[in-house]
Amino acid sequence: MAEVRVAADDELGTGETAPDLLSLHESIADLFATRGDWRRAYRHLRSALDIARAGSLRDPLTSSYNRRYLDQRLPELPAAVAVALVDLDRFKSVNDTYGHLLGDRVLCRVADLLQEGLPADAFCARYGGEEFALVLPGIDHRGAVRIADAARLRVARHPWSELQPGLRVTISVGLAHGTGSGPRQLHRADNLLYAAKRAGRNKVAFHDCETARVITHSE
Repeated sequence: MAEVRVAADDELGTGETAPDLLSLHESIADLFATRGDWRRAYRHLRSALDIARAGSLRDPLTSSYNRRYLDQRLPELPAAVAVALVDLDRFKSVNDTYGHLLGDRVLCRVADLLQEGLPADAFCARYGGEEFALVLPGIDHRGAVRIADAARLRVARHPWSELQPGLRVTISVGLAHGTGSGPRQLHRADNLLYAAKRAGRNKVAFHDCETARVITHSE
């Protein structure tokens, strides 16, 4: 039985993807089960289940967290949490002009850019379609505004023409920060996102002393 365990450990150390590891654990569980070693078979089945659950919390296109993960995490976070809702500006025209395959590449690149400058405890989740949520626990209001606008600038300044000549991509951001549950902050961020859109897009809208403000400089 030892040789099976060593082989499994060797496989686990080679950087296999989640589907590969899932199949590996299932195969090893079957092998142990046929030999009557139910304890080890159960252990590998549990590992396979953990991998499957982890995979279900990731967006398959962008590899960022998905809406399910967002909905699970938000209620667990402290009352003072910053939530930024991000929407790609005029994304439909990107799909209509260049096709959905390039549109998918744009979404993946934007997801990478949004995650670049996040603090350790923060995360990015695909909210749906061309919308993403940035969740920033333990960040004060000024820091949250700085992070949100830095993300906006990274997207605006990215050399999109290298992906497709003539392509330009920007985002609008609604940032909510203050007391209240995570889901409530998400609702406030959604309202502020529309304020950023109405202000001309490629903007960050946020509340400052209960007054809505918009960062007006554009790239």
